[in-house]
Amino acid sequence: MFRRKDSSNQKKISVLFLPFLVVVDLFVCAFRGIKFVFFDLFLLLFNVASGRVDKVYKSTKGLFDKEEEKRQAELIQKQKRDKFLEKYNNLWFVKKQNAKLEEMRKALLVNLQNEGSVRSSTPRVFQYKARNKDGRVETGTINGYSKLDVNTFLLQEGYIVYSIETSKLIDFLYGETSVFAVRMSNKDLLFWLTQLSTYIKSGIPLTDSIKILNNQMQKKKKYKKAFQSIIYELTMGEPFSKALEKQGVMFPALLINMIKAAEATGELEATLTDMSNYYEELEKTRKQMISAITYPTVIMVFAIGVITFILLFVIPEFVKIYRDTDAEITGLTLAIINLSDFLKANILFIVLLVIVICLVIYMCYRNIKAFRKKIQEIFMHAPLLGKILVYNELTIFTKTFSSLLANNVFITDSMTILSRITNNEIYKEIMNETIDNIVKGDKISTSFKDHWAIPDVAYYMIVTGESTGQLADMMKKVSDYYAEEHRSLVNNLKAFIEPILIVFLALVVGIIILAVIIPMFGLMGSLENM
Repeated sequence: MFRRKDSSNQKKISVLFLPFLVVVDLFVCAFRGIKFVFFDLFLLLFNVASGRVDKVYKSTKGLFDKEEEKRQAELIQKQKRDKFLEKYNNLWFVKKQNAKLEEMRKALLVNLQNEGSVRSSTPRVFQYKARNKDGRVETGTINGYSKLDVNTFLLQEGYIVYSIETSKLIDFLYGETSVFAVRMSNKDLLFWLTQLSTYIKSGIPLTDSIKILNNQMQKKKKYKKAFQSIIYELTMGEPFSKALEKQGVMFPALLINMIKAAEATGELEATLTDMSNYYEELEKTRKQMISAITYPTVIMVFAIGVITFILLFVIPEFVKIYRDTDAEITGLTLAIINLSDFLKANILFIVLLVIVICLVIYMCYRNIKAFRKKIQEIFMHAPLLGKILVYNELTIFTKTFSSLLANNVFITDSMTILSRITNNEIYKEIMNETIDNIVKGDKISTSFKDHWAIPDVAYYMIVTGESTGQLADMMKKVSDYYAEEHRSLVNNLKAFIEPILIVFLALVVGIIILAVIIPMFGLMGSLENM
């Protein structure tokens, strides 16, 4: 009885204790959840972040170590260079040279306080001797108004100036009209414009952009004087177009006038980009023309070389055989032998005559307007080649005219610029006639009407653009159209002229070989009869 009572009591206690256990379990689970949120999760995130920070630290430490190694290497290199310079400067002849340079610098400082500070009304060419940032003494030229201005500019560029001189001889040798004047190539001009446009769009000032380009193009030493002169002019407050104009033939007249118009409208960035695209298309057109001319020229030179070699060295050997065998020589063979003898006896005279004729034609073409015009007319009327030349000139003309009109350059100024940039006398006459018609009040298209150098399609497109007031856009379309036509004709010319030249070479060489072989048949026949 007693045990049953205890067991029933235990059951009652366990039943009563069960809700308590459930409540305790709930509190334990809740505590574990709170602990996970506020402690375990935080610890997990902290470990992950610590691992990432450790990785970043290790990678950054590696970079810092590399930078430190690089800095130490540069420091060691600088110490070696300084030691070398110290030993070099202690040499007696270097000391003597440095003492002389120091005397020149003192004399320059005295001169700058007197007549060296007098400014001229027009820029002159000054020749200077100075030590650059690398410690090397260099001699150069720069345009300026006074020695004091040039000295101030060079000091700002980090030079130690020793002498600045100018004279009529220096002006003659290094001035704008100098025979040593350098013209920037289309390839370099394209790079220069592209980079300059990028720098200005990035917010870099114009003068600093030119300085960066000067450093980038250090290998192009022929442009160094012009870049320094441009930086000097900009520092003195001159407009960018004026600074370019003072470099003589260095920059094209078209670019200078376009920049001048852009300075008036405040669209220098857009104009530089447009001119970069313009010269890129111009370079493509030029390469197409070179590609069209190169192949036939190489084939012709090769053909002349082969024929000359056969006549000078091969034919005389066969002549010896004919003489030894008393072979009868007539007709074509005799003519080839006579030509070989004549060429062998007068080869030097013929070469000199060809060189003289080429030089005379070249000089007449450059200096005699009527002769140049006649040669251009002959080539422009030639089959297939004539169309290529006309389309090439028309593409450049319309592309340039479109760019000028789009940048708000006056039509009369545009025509003057166009007449300067083209070397074709026919198109120059059209430009001059257009200026006269504009002065009279006539339309631009009047000069292009019924002209043999202007295709009908181009004329009617120009008339349409003029009547609708969208001449610049229409000129651009004309340019694109004839650029494509020019490209197609160049490809056709290459495909057409290749087989013709090969057949020509094979025919000439074949005739010579046949002329040599014919007497051989006579010899063989005489041997058979014997």
